Amino acid sequence: MAGRAAAQRRVPENESTIAYVQADGLAVMKIVKHCHEESTTNMDIAQGALLGLVVDNRLEITNCFPFPKQTDETMDEDEYQLAMMRRLRRVNVDHFHVGWYQSADVGNFLSLPLLESQFHYQTSIEESVVVIYDTQKSSRGFLTFKAYRLTPQAIEMYKEGEFTPEALLKLKVGYENLFTEVPFLIKNSPLTNIMMSELAEMVPEEEGAKFLDLGTASVLEGQLRCMMDRVDELNQEAIKFNRYQQLVSRQQQDKQRYLLKRAQENAARAAKDEPPLPEEDINKLFRPHPVPPRLNPMIIAGQINTHSQAISQFCSQSLAKLYITQALQNAKEANANP
Repeated sequence: MAGRAAAQRRVPENESTIAYVQADGLAVMKIVKHCHEESTTNMDIAQGALLGLVVDNRLEITNCFPFPKQTDETMDEDEYQLAMMRRLRRVNVDHFHVGWYQSADVGNFLSLPLLESQFHYQTSIEESVVVIYDTQKSSRGFLTFKAYRLTPQAIEMYKEGEFTPEALLKLKVGYENLFTEVPFLIKNSPLTNIMMSELAEMVPEEEGAKFLDLGTASVLEGQLRCMMDRVDELNQEAIKFNRYQQLVSRQQQDKQRYLLKRAQENAARAAKDEPPLPEEDINKLFRPHPVPPRLNPMIIAGQINTHSQAISQFCSQSLAKLYITQALQNAKEANANP
């Protein structure tokens, strides 16, 4: 869906000049609202366009709007986005396209469509980013916004269109350097900060003390299940590649036997003063097996790495929370029994 949206302006391709992404509170709340509505009602992935501008080495996100749903066949997506940006320009709102956003479930966002969409964006709008919002982690109290950009190696890989092991090795592309993460900051106006301080004081004491929720087993279980599924997929890809290597090895042995047999026959014919056998194209006799693309296994490996990092971070936070509650419980018991 997002891949067809990047057709705004061309800029020279060079190294990333974006040091960090700064998002206004209004744009953040719009993304949060849209992603949670889609996850609770339709269980679909929410996607939308990011609007803003580039100031020095800072990418500012000041507004956004959702993409139309795929089920609505009567609406043309490109026309919808152009119409939205025209209307925003009329009311003096930043209307420059600077990227897109997508929802994720327990960090499960890395996929082939996401890479393709970001490639189209970044080759059309060089400073564009993709912002990932994790609905599950945020609902547990961990507001998770991350901004990513494709690395120059990944862009070159997509331009060449070859995903063989030799091509990936030549470009030195691996799952660890497909994307580069850009720091994501949320900035509110002073008036908004004052209002939030006033609202925090209005929260009843009993409602604002539930920050030490120890029910982390369900979140950890979901992340482990996702990682196990990705490990199974990676194992299937490894089996396919091992089968390809076995076929290539067997074909090479057949070629060697054929060439040795032909050399012996030519030697026997030469001893009889007979002309040698006509030359034949060996590639027609032994057609090379197609090389399985390695892009999908690389994406799966990157997703496993993302899950591993999320689990490590989540466990560290949970352990810190357990130690804090243990200290509070010890202090409570000491005050109860003077």
